[in-house]
Amino acid sequence: MAQHRLGIIMNGVTGRMGTNQHLIRSIVAIRAQGGVKLRNGDRVMPDPILVGRNAATLEPLAQANGITRWTTDLDGALANPDDTLFFDAATTKLRAKLVRKAIAAGKDIYCEKPTADSLADALDIARAAKKAGVRHGVVQDKIFLPGLIKPKTLIDSGFFGRVLAVRGEFGYWVFEGDWQPAQRPSWNYRRKDGGGIILDMLCHWRYVLDNLFGEVKSVSCLGATHIPKRWDESGKPYKADVDDACYATFELDGGIVAQINSSWCTRVRRDDLVTFHVDGTHGSAVAGLQKCWSQARVNTPRPVWNPDVPQPIDFRNTWSEVPDGMTYDNGFKAEWEMFIRHLCEDAPFKWTLVEGAKGVQLAEAGLRSWKERRWIDVPPLKV
Repeated sequence: MAQHRLGIIMNGVTGRMGTNQHLIRSIVAIRAQGGVKLRNGDRVMPDPILVGRNAATLEPLAQANGITRWTTDLDGALANPDDTLFFDAATTKLRAKLVRKAIAAGKDIYCEKPTADSLADALDIARAAKKAGVRHGVVQDKIFLPGLIKPKTLIDSGFFGRVLAVRGEFGYWVFEGDWQPAQRPSWNYRRKDGGGIILDMLCHWRYVLDNLFGEVKSVSCLGATHIPKRWDESGKPYKADVDDACYATFELDGGIVAQINSSWCTRVRRDDLVTFHVDGTHGSAVAGLQKCWSQARVNTPRPVWNPDVPQPIDFRNTWSEVPDGMTYDNGFKAEWEMFIRHLCEDAPFKWTLVEGAKGVQLAEAGLRSWKERRWIDVPPLKV
C-alpha cells in the first residue's frame, strides 16, 4: 500500500473556525490517523502550508500543530507546483479574488462559503474553474452533522409521510463588545467588509433545504439591524450597518414551506443553537446539531385548547430521541475526506462552486426581498 502526498495551501486558517474546524479537527486529525484511505488501500497524507498576513500568529499556530510550513507570501505559495490544492477560509470580501488567482495558478479549489459577496462573482469563479479544468468544492458542513443526518434518515425511511413544513431557529446573543468581548469578528457587522447575517446564513440554509427537503423556489425575507452600535477587537465603537437578524420564509419543491429565523440578537431557550422542526403527515421531528427527537402519528397526543387550566400534557415527554445509528465523525473532517477522495480517486463530490453560487443567489434574493418588500423567485442557475 502506497502513501501519496497532497500539498494544501491553507489560507485564512488563523480565525476561530479556520483554526478549530479546518486545521485542528480536520487536517491535523486526518494526519494523526495516517491520512485518508482510498478504495485500493493507498493513503493520502495532507501536507499543509499555512498562509496568512501575520507571521506572529502563523508561526505558533503551525508549531502547536506539528506543521513545519507557513508563509505570509501567498503568491510564492501559489507558485509552488508541489502544492496542488488551494483552500480559503478568510473573509468573504476577498474570497472571489483569491480563488481566481488560485485558479489562474492551476490549483484545485476548496473553500468556505459564501464563495463571493455577489452572485456575479460566485458564477464567475465557478465558470473560471470549469474553463480551467480544475476540480473544486465548497464547505457545506451542516449536512454532515449528526443532528441533520438523522432527519435525512427519517425522510429516506418514509417516516414523515409527506413533508409539510420545516421551521428553523438559529442564533444566540453576540455580545456588543463593550462590557463583554464579542464572540464574532467585527467585520461581520460592516457592509464594506462583506458582513451581514443574510449573506452569511442564507448560504447555509440553501444547501440544508436543497439537500434535505427540496429545492428552494422562492423566498420572502425581512432583515433588521437590531444593534446599531458595537465595539471592535481593540475596544473602539463602530457603526453596525448591516443586518444582524433575518426572518425568512421559503417555498420549496413539492409545496413544502420552510421558515427560518436567524439572529445574533436572541437569547437561547431551545435544545441547541440551531433547531429544525419538521412536520409531516405521518410524523414530526426536531433536530439540533447533534441530537434529534421524533414523534410518530400513533404517538401524537390529543391536546384540547383550554386557557383556563394549566397545560396537563408534558409535550417534551411525548417525543422519542432518535438513536445514533452509526459513529459520527466531525462534519468538517468528513467533507474534507470526501473531497480528498474526489481529488485522488475521482470519487463523487457534488458540492462544487456551482452549489456555492446557489447559496449566494439565495442571499441576494433575500436582500432584494427585504429591500422591495415582496416574494422573489429563485430560478435554476446557468453556469
